[in-house]
Amino acid sequence: VQLQASGGGLVQAGGSLSLSCAASGVFSNRYMGWFRQAPGKEREFVATMSRSGTTIYSDFAKGRFTISGDNTKKTTYLQMNSLKPEDTAVYFCAARPGSMILSELRRASNYDYWGQGTQVTVSS
Repeated sequence: VQLQASGGGLVQAGGSLSLSCAASGVFSNRYMGWFRQAPGKEREFVATMSRSGTTIYSDFAKGRFTISGDNTKKTTYLQMNSLKPEDTAVYFCAARPGSMILSELRRASNYDYWGQGTQVTVSS
């Protein structure tokens, strides 16, 4: 499985961006997630979605970000609204084929495949 993230860019505070993560190869991923990493900080969980559509979000993403997917296109999306300068980071998509309890999906170590990351910069 290969993941290709895209859609990052520069946006003003309060603006929106939509990220995409296209999967190629054998696609049997049960969960698709988004993480982000700001300079000097650890990678942190943003949101994840199961193949059946169950979603979980980090506290900072709730109400502003929406994760969705199109299984026919093997693509996962992250719609980000009301962006803040503190959202500036490299955003990574990740995939996990196997089952996992939802609370454990917040851990980056529980994902098997990663995209290359896409830079999101929010100016004040």
